[in-house]
Amino acid sequence: MGDNAWVTWVALAAVLVLLELVSMDLVLLMFGIAALLATIPALFGAAVWLAIAVFVIVSVGLLFFARPAMVERLHRGPTLQTGFTNLIGTTAIVLRPVDAFGGRVHAGSEDWTARTEGDDAPIEIGTEVTIARIDGATAVVIRKA
Repeated sequence: MGDNAWVTWVALAAVLVLLELVSMDLVLLMFGIAALLATIPALFGAAVWLAIAVFVIVSVGLLFFARPAMVERLHRGPTLQTGFTNLIGTTAIVLRPVDAFGGRVHAGSEDWTARTEGDDAPIEIGTEVTIARIDGATAVVIRKA
């Protein structure tokens, strides 16, 4: 291999890593890492076939062994709840008596129309309740245990 063959491998790695940044897919990153590791035999003047073999072996190894773990870790973690779903299970304060037909509660930083499930006795003003679910624009609440 020529004296500057390692430059070719570094350039290939740089291009692959830049493409990775644009595409946001881990496949190109694996090839970029393999190209960087293929510079090692090229730096020591090894034969072309050895640099290519290092590139292929590292690419395949990373693709089949490292990528699945990286993808799993990338997609792991809690999902950010937005909108009304983050109110379910939280505590609210009764602003107007709540019964099966209506009422009003303060949950989070907002006031919500509210009702209870069934024919329970009305829940009085100032009582803490738990939001069981959201039905349209109405919070269905239960007495706090």
